[in-house]
Amino acid sequence: MTDPLSVLIIDDDDSLRRVMELTLKGAGFKVTTAAGGESGLQQFSKLKPQLVITDVQMPDLSGYEVLGRIKQQLPQTIVIVITAFGTIEKAVRAMREGAYDYITKPFGKDDLVDIVQRAIRYHNSALPAPPKGEDTHQTPPPGPHEIIGTSPQITQVRQLVKRVAGSETTVLIQGHSGVGKEVVAKEIHQLSPWAEKPFVVVNCAAIPGELLESELFGHVKGAFTGAVNNRLGKFAEADGGTLFLDEIGELPLAMQAKLLRALQEKEIEPVGGSKKQVFVRVLAATNRDLEQEVANQQFREDLYYRLAVITIDIPSLKERHEDIPLFIKQILKRKNCPQVELRNETLALLQSYDWPGNVRELENCIERMLVLRTSDLLEPADLPPKIRGQKTQQGPRSAFTDHNLSLPEIEKQAIIQALERNHGNQSQAAKDLQIPRHVLLYRMEKYAIASKKK
Repeated sequence: MTDPLSVLIIDDDDSLRRVMELTLKGAGFKVTTAAGGESGLQQFSKLKPQLVITDVQMPDLSGYEVLGRIKQQLPQTIVIVITAFGTIEKAVRAMREGAYDYITKPFGKDDLVDIVQRAIRYHNSALPAPPKGEDTHQTPPPGPHEIIGTSPQITQVRQLVKRVAGSETTVLIQGHSGVGKEVVAKEIHQLSPWAEKPFVVVNCAAIPGELLESELFGHVKGAFTGAVNNRLGKFAEADGGTLFLDEIGELPLAMQAKLLRALQEKEIEPVGGSKKQVFVRVLAATNRDLEQEVANQQFREDLYYRLAVITIDIPSLKERHEDIPLFIKQILKRKNCPQVELRNETLALLQSYDWPGNVRELENCIERMLVLRTSDLLEPADLPPKIRGQKTQQGPRSAFTDHNLSLPEIEKQAIIQALERNHGNQSQAAKDLQIPRHVLLYRMEKYAIASKKK
C-alpha cells in the first residue's frame, strides 16, 4: 500500500484553508496547512511535500516569493497558486515563474480536487525531465532550423528561446507574416529535453472550421458521415513532444473553448470517442494583435492568457537589415548555389528595401534572381523591378528634430510614427516607445489618433 501524496496549503484565510484541508483529506491526500508565507516555507523545508497550494495575496510574503523560494529548494515541487477575483494576469505571472497551474476564487470542492489530481497525474507521467546537473539550454546541438542573425533584436530572441526551451510552459510567438515564427518554434523544440519526440504543426488558418475538432482531437470510425476509419488527432500525434499551433488567431471561438479545455485538463476527447490523457508541450503563433482581438471579443481572454504565459516577439526584417547578408548566404547554400555572389550595389539595394513580406519575400526574391541570372555575379539589373527601381528612402521627418513643434506635438508625432513603424500594432508600438499599452491608448485618445491596422 503506497503512502498518500503530501500537500501543503498556505493561505491566511482561516475558513478557506480549513475547507481546503478537509476537502483534500477526504480525497485521500496527506495535508498540512500554514497561515502565512513564512510559516509555510518553514513547513515546506521540514516536510518537503510533493505539492504546494499557495495564495498569491498574503500579508507577510506574497505567493510569488513563496513560489520562488520553493523552486530554489526543490524545483520539481508542484505549485498551484490561488488568485482572487479572476485576476488572470497574476496567475500568468506565477506560471511564468514556475507554478504548475492556478485556481481562482471562488472555487468548488470538486474544482480543487480535480486540479490537484490533474497536477499529480501530469507530473508523474509528464514529458521527460532534463538530466540532473546538465544545462539543457546548451547541450543540444543546433540544427538545420537554427535562428539566423546577429542583430541585437534577434540576439534577444535567441536568448529567450534558450531560456524557455527547457520548460513545459506554453509559449506565444508573435510577429508579422514571413518573419520565421515556425523556425523559432522548431528551435524551441530542438533545444528542449524532448527534442527526439514529435514536432507536429497545425496551421489553424488552413483547415475549415468544421474539420478543426477532428484535426486536433481525432475521431472514431462512424462518428460522422465520412468517418470511415479511426483517426488520430494532432494532439495525439504530438503526445510526448511539441504541438505548434500556427495562426492561432484564426481559430473560431467555438474551437477556442475546446482548445482551452484541452490545455487545462491535459486531456482530449476525440469526436465520438472517450477522453484520454495527452502530455504535449504547446507552442502557438500569430500575426494578429491578440490583445486587441480580446478587447474586440474575437478571442477568448482566458485562452489568450493560457497561451501567452511566455511571449516571444519576432522582429520584422526591416528592423534587422544587418542580418540580410546572412539570410542570403543561407538561401544560396540551401539552393546549392554557394558559388553565386552579389555586387555591393545589389546588396545595398536589398538592404534598403523594407521587405513587407519579411524573410519569406526575401527568399522568393533570391530564388527568382537565381532562376533568371545570366552569370554567378548578381547585378542590380537582376533584382525585381520594385526593388531595383525604388527611390532612396528618406523616411518621415522625425518629430524629435523639428524645433518648431511643441512638446504635445512632439509626443503626438512620436506615437503616430511608432504606430506606422509597427503597421498599427498597438502592443508593438507601446514596446517601441517603452510605455505600457494602456498609456499608449490613453495618449491616442488624448490626441485623437485613429486606431488603424495596415
